[in-house]
Amino acid sequence: MGRNLYIKNILPWWIGIYVQGRLFMVNPYTVVDLFEKTIAKYAGSKYGVAVESCCAALFLCCKYLKVKTVYLPKFTYPGVACSVIHAGGKCKFDNRYWYGQYSLKPYPIWDAALRFSRGMYVKGSYYCLSFHVKKHIPIGRGGMILCDSKKAYEWFKRARFDGRNEVSLSEQKDITVCGYNMYLTPEQAVRGLQLFDSIKDKTINNLNCYEQGYPDLSKIKAYKS
Repeated sequence: MGRNLYIKNILPWWIGIYVQGRLFMVNPYTVVDLFEKTIAKYAGSKYGVAVESCCAALFLCCKYLKVKTVYLPKFTYPGVACSVIHAGGKCKFDNRYWYGQYSLKPYPIWDAALRFSRGMYVKGSYYCLSFHVKKHIPIGRGGMILCDSKKAYEWFKRARFDGRNEVSLSEQKDITVCGYNMYLTPEQAVRGLQLFDSIKDKTINNLNCYEQGYPDLSKIKAYKS
């Protein structure tokens, strides 16, 4: 698509988006919605919900499914275990070798921080991506939940943004979810769209878990229950 796109704050809630030199006045979260729809279509899911990190995505999925005991590979990023525990679950560790992605057994939650490819979505899952600076779309910070459930999608959208809709506070009618401050900013979404355009037609290799320098989480006291 080759977007030449950037944003500029103009009013407290509205922004100007410049596309190929033309100015469009929009709700700033329109660009976040565009980023979500773009990645969801590429991955093969119905919905995408952008958040501040992959760990935030995993946390929200664990909260939504009210996880109990979760089995993780012992070599993974420490924040995954933290996400499970803060969501009210307990961690058990196994010897799984993983390449690109793994599931948080026995739940349909996938940590796909090391994977990014067309059609990657696992049907019926809550599939979590990372846009960390060392990942395939290196925004610097960011993540996304891919899912097929409209009910889950609507909950994630509110839960990531303090229970709010993407409207000004004066327009917010009711808050029905006690949410978290875990949203992706419009500026990050613009960067994500630009980076995605540069890799979308390429063959992208999964990353190897043993090349990331992950510690053995089964030996860390803080994660033992």
